[in-house]
Amino acid sequence: MDPGIQKVLDAMNALEGPPAHEVPVEQARAGHENETAALGGEGEEVGGVEDVELAGVPARLYTPLEPTGGTIAYFHGGGWVVGSIDSFDTACRALANASGATVASVGYRLAPEHPFPAALEDCVAATRGLDQPVAVAGDSAGGNLAVGVARRLRDQVAALALIYPVTDAGLNTPSMRDFKERYGLTAEGLKRYWNLYLDGADGFQPDASPLRADDLAGLPPTYVLTAEFDVLRDEGEAFVGKLREAGVDVEHRRFEGTIHGFWRWMAATPKTREAIDTVGAALRARLTAG
Repeated sequence: MDPGIQKVLDAMNALEGPPAHEVPVEQARAGHENETAALGGEGEEVGGVEDVELAGVPARLYTPLEPTGGTIAYFHGGGWVVGSIDSFDTACRALANASGATVASVGYRLAPEHPFPAALEDCVAATRGLDQPVAVAGDSAGGNLAVGVARRLRDQVAALALIYPVTDAGLNTPSMRDFKERYGLTAEGLKRYWNLYLDGADGFQPDASPLRADDLAGLPPTYVLTAEFDVLRDEGEAFVGKLREAGVDVEHRRFEGTIHGFWRWMAATPKTREAIDTVGAALRARLTAG
C-alpha cells in the first residue's frame, strides 16, 4: 500500500461511530466535502474558472493555464448520492492543466431525491449543451455516467476516460469480496448507493450496468484506471475486456497500492498527481490528434 494512502486508510478505520452505509445521507454528503477539504489540498492556479449552466444543468468551466484545445465533460463520483462540483474542484483544476483542455464539471442531480435516470439525463443534456466534440470523463459513479453519455452521444464524444468506474450492479466479483470492508468504500456502502440510486428500477439495464450493454462497438478511444485495493477493481477491468471484445481502442492501467477515492487526495499522496497527469496526457493526445 502507498504510505500516504495507508495513513488515510488507518485514519478512516480508526473512526468511531456507525459504519458508513448507516450514516444519514446529509451527514455522508458533509463528510465527503470535509474529507476533500482535508485531503485534496489547495487547488492549483488555472487560466480561469466560471460557473455556468449547460442546458439548464449547473456546471463549472476550468480553462487551463496553457490551453492546447478541446473540452472535457467531467462527472464526479460519490455513488450518485454524495459529491459535488466543489468537492471535485481540486481534481478538475489539475485535470484541466494536465490535459490542456477546458474541463466542464457537471453538477448533476443526486439520489435519493432524484433517482435513476435523472443523473444520466442531466449529464447527457449538459454534454450536448457543449455543442462540440468533447472528451467525457468521470470517476466511480461518474465513470458509470460517462459511459452512458458516450453510448448516447457517440457522434459528439471523441474520447472517454474512466477512473475506477462502477460498471455492474451484480456486486459479486472477487474484489468485491476481498476488499469488502476496511479499504474505504465497502461492499455494503456500494450496495446502499445502488439502492438509493435505483429506487426499485432494474439495475441490470445497460444505462445502469454498462458491463451488460451489447452496443459498445463504436465507442471512442477509452482510458480506464483501476485501483488495486478497490471493491470496483474487477468490474472495471472486466469492462476493459468487454470494450476490447467490441473493438474499442482501450488503454488500461491498474494503479498499484491505491484504494477507491484516491483520485481526490492530492495532499495525501503523489499517486493522485500521477493519476491525474496520466489521464490528462491520454485525453490531451486524443483531443489534439489530427
